[in-house]
Amino acid sequence: MTVTQSGLPRDCTFDPGDWAILARCWYPVALSRDLRDAPVSARLLDESLVVYRAGGEIVIAPDICPHRGVPLSLATGDGGGIACAYHGLRFAEQGRCVAVPAHPTAKIPARLHLRTYPAVERYGLVWTCLRPEGGPDVPVMAHWDDPGFQQITCPSIDIAAFAGRQVEGFLDVAHFGFVHPASFADPGNVEVPAYTPVRHDRGFSVDYWSTVANYPHTAGRQAPPGFQWLRHFDVHLPFTAQLVVHFPDGGLLNIMNAASPVSARQTRMFCPIARNFDLDLPLQATYDFNRQIFEEDRAIVEVQKPENLPLDPKIEVNIPADRSSVAYRRGLRDLGLSHFFTA
Repeated sequence: MTVTQSGLPRDCTFDPGDWAILARCWYPVALSRDLRDAPVSARLLDESLVVYRAGGEIVIAPDICPHRGVPLSLATGDGGGIACAYHGLRFAEQGRCVAVPAHPTAKIPARLHLRTYPAVERYGLVWTCLRPEGGPDVPVMAHWDDPGFQQITCPSIDIAAFAGRQVEGFLDVAHFGFVHPASFADPGNVEVPAYTPVRHDRGFSVDYWSTVANYPHTAGRQAPPGFQWLRHFDVHLPFTAQLVVHFPDGGLLNIMNAASPVSARQTRMFCPIARNFDLDLPLQATYDFNRQIFEEDRAIVEVQKPENLPLDPKIEVNIPADRSSVAYRRGLRDLGLSHFFTA
């Protein structure tokens, strides 16, 4: 097994207490469209996982065959289950071992069944939780199911940085003109108007008004003179945030930033989008613009020091524009997480 006697994954990069808290939360681990016949490998909080379809069910289990330790992500699949690459043991719904080719008529030992994790499909993503304590607590995405909205699930992006750093960067409103001048921002418009985070039971929300436009520079569009752009951020602790941008003429764009912590130093960022305009725009154009922005962010996040997000307020200096960052770090502390995420 990949879990040690302490209950932690082997080679765990998190403080044990932090891992126990984070493992109770829900994260995406795969795109639904990537789950076809073959199994998909994933990694969450240092735990290696296999994700596969078995009929109408998605199965998520440790990526290891209980027979002789071969990764099940190497298995073959047919949509009804998977067969281990080493000895052909077949696993189906609920992770049950349903066939042992070397002994086709023998009773299958219960220990050959896989230990599974819950699976929920939402927003074109497959979500799971390593230590569920109740019902699913997958973040609610505004407008995804609203009439007139297009549903887009962008390809995932891998980031060599801690999930908390990535989410904090997504919430930062002072970096637009410095990090994103090539994509949408204006380096001559960098002053940050005052804003106030409002706490709620899952995290906090922010209404941020400014004149910084959200059109791609390549689009050749301009907002009416003096138009105030509203960016509504909503944070679902620990590592999911969404941004609803209010465009001219009633346009709404919701971007969910779901940072899945592969380890304390690696993040896979998933990004479903819902919008009620540009419905005829090719999806690839949306994929490309989304990746351009997140690649610009990635270049910064990957070089920040310390690599793990410091929760001690005395370690880094705050400015008024950091109100969202301060609220975010306070929320992580309130979850019981330590001042540093560290091995």
